[in-house]
Amino acid sequence: MSNQPLRIFVGYDPAEAVAYHVCCQSILERATRPVSFTPVGLANAPQEYTRSRGEKDSTEFAIARFMVPWMCAYQGVALFIDGDMVFRGDVVELFETVENDKAVSVVKHDYIPKSAKKFLDQEQTRYPMKNWSSVMLFNNPMCKKLTLDYVQTAPGLDLHQFKWVREADIGELNATWNHLVGEYPESNVAKNLHFTLGGPYFSDYRNTDHASDWFEVYQRALTPIY
Repeated sequence: MSNQPLRIFVGYDPAEAVAYHVCCQSILERATRPVSFTPVGLANAPQEYTRSRGEKDSTEFAIARFMVPWMCAYQGVALFIDGDMVFRGDVVELFETVENDKAVSVVKHDYIPKSAKKFLDQEQTRYPMKNWSSVMLFNNPMCKKLTLDYVQTAPGLDLHQFKWVREADIGELNATWNHLVGEYPESNVAKNLHFTLGGPYFSDYRNTDHASDWFEVYQRALTPIY
């Protein structure tokens, strides 16, 4: 692995702006190597990306996330993560799991959402490979099918169900790197908490599992150290 900063693309939606900043803060606190952050959403997407938000897109980065390999000119390794996460592990360890013979690596969840709705009364869409795309470690040279034209025109489910890559080319990350808060029992070993149903920055989820983990990072981000 080179000495260049690790490239991390984080989903950004104005409705959850604080989530983005807390997520980045949690990574910065534990990373043992330099990292760079790029927000991914509609307002800050590349100028060439003109796809509008779909009716079933729960966030502004629902589709734009698949632009990451293109944004990297199909070079190197890059991580995409949803913004509603808090890291409790060193993101360097996640990058070290990249497999050179896999196009993308994900946590391969196998679950049925417990509720029909999630944050801001968004529909909880159910489909195979649900939440696989919320943490994607891209091996960019192997993701050249994710062209600008393909991402702009492909059905959303084709993208989220990885129709753009052979199943054999999808690597598997340890489940601790995408712990679905509220869907799975609370965990002492989870390295990345994903508030997929709604984070504690929403009043309806103020007391959700692992809320204290989120608020601890939030408070540290606000508190001067001098």
